[in-house]
Amino acid sequence: MAERKIFAGPRVRRVRLTLGLTQTAMADGLGISPSYLNLIERNQRPLTVQLLLRLAAVYKVDLDQLQGDGGGLAGQLREVFADPLLSGEIPGDQELIEMAEGAPNAALGVIKLFRAYKEQAGRLSDLADLLAREGHETSLGRTHLPMDEVRQMLERRPFVFARIDQAAEAFMATLASGDDLTGALKTYLRATHGIVVRQLPVHVMPTLRRRYDRHSMRLFLSERLSVFDRTREIAQEVALLALKDEIALELEELPLSSGEARRIARFELARYGAHALMMPFSTFLATAERCRYDIELLAARFDVSFEQAAHRLVTLHRTGHAVPAFFLMEADHAGNVLRRAGAQGFPKARFGGLCPKLGLHAAFSQPGQVLVERVEMPDGHAFLTVCRTIEGPQGGFGERLRRTALLVGCEMSFAGDTVYGPAAELPAALVAAGTACRLCERQGCLSRAEPPVTRPLGLDEMVTGLSAFDFQ
Repeated sequence: MAERKIFAGPRVRRVRLTLGLTQTAMADGLGISPSYLNLIERNQRPLTVQLLLRLAAVYKVDLDQLQGDGGGLAGQLREVFADPLLSGEIPGDQELIEMAEGAPNAALGVIKLFRAYKEQAGRLSDLADLLAREGHETSLGRTHLPMDEVRQMLERRPFVFARIDQAAEAFMATLASGDDLTGALKTYLRATHGIVVRQLPVHVMPTLRRRYDRHSMRLFLSERLSVFDRTREIAQEVALLALKDEIALELEELPLSSGEARRIARFELARYGAHALMMPFSTFLATAERCRYDIELLAARFDVSFEQAAHRLVTLHRTGHAVPAFFLMEADHAGNVLRRAGAQGFPKARFGGLCPKLGLHAAFSQPGQVLVERVEMPDGHAFLTVCRTIEGPQGGFGERLRRTALLVGCEMSFAGDTVYGPAAELPAALVAAGTACRLCERQGCLSRAEPPVTRPLGLDEMVTGLSAFDFQ
């Protein structure tokens, strides 16, 4: 039978140092030379079965210690080095495995420091939110990547770019679209810029939704996209060409610190321009007022998706127009917030949007259904919210469908202007929510996920409250 060989030098060295032995002393106990033990510890010689048995017999070593995988430390280290601050520092897993096996105590120290850093970052962010809620600006926040910078900028300012809206209306007035907007946009691209639009099957574009080939002047779209998303991709390409001056002017006025952030923001402005082309401002505003901001009806009238109509609704509120100040948030089933925008800036200080009781999270249990709620905050502010799931690109057999949820809201004082007002007034529609668990002081909340940072924990062995995190 072939003898099993195990290379476990760092673990042997750790055992020896734990016992306080020199290489000479351990070698004598094992019946091998110090030089051979040195080679073993440097992984230049294997640990044979005979040596394993001697280690167990002489030094009472648990053989699992010598055959483990670093006690799961390598996996935890992968999480540490996946953080944006450290990504790219280590090219592969081998160094992490060597660190976990050769210096487990140091690896544990790194993991503890990382967890402490994440906890402190979370606390600082909660403190920043708390100060902002009380009217104090602060620069404290999470890791500031270009994407984070753009998202924060867009959620803090009104989601209105008037130059793009005006230019889009003027452009659409010259475009003989009739009932076929997609066809008209394709004709414009081909006739004016020589760009041909083609739809490609999944096996040709397995990981892309769109690709523009500058050499052949062709815009390729994936067949995974819905009809509405294909139209938006085409409209976005038109916006980058026909509205480029207006996009550049709006981009110039945005307070961004890097070229990468400006590149991301340009993409967002092009997306805004696509919606402005698909749903011209004046026509969309008049239709929205007539149908009392019914998002599903607006989607049908303009032949767009629920998501696209909801995004356009957020852009309507501006000086001279008595339109509800809608805001919008999109999240996935894990609670990750993908997008925030508001007609006057997303009302994060008053509404928050991270409460697990919101219909945004309940919508996943009722896909495609519109949930209307009256959300009351601890400070008395009340909001009308409309939530619904939206589907991502079409998946093939065996692929999990990407589904997110959209929340469109406005202050309850505007509810009477909308088709959703009567439903929000029903007693069953009332939801007592908070901005976020770490900032909410509601007692006895069954949905509480974290204790508030503003109150000490109520650790009483004699009394247990309804919440998993009782506080005083």
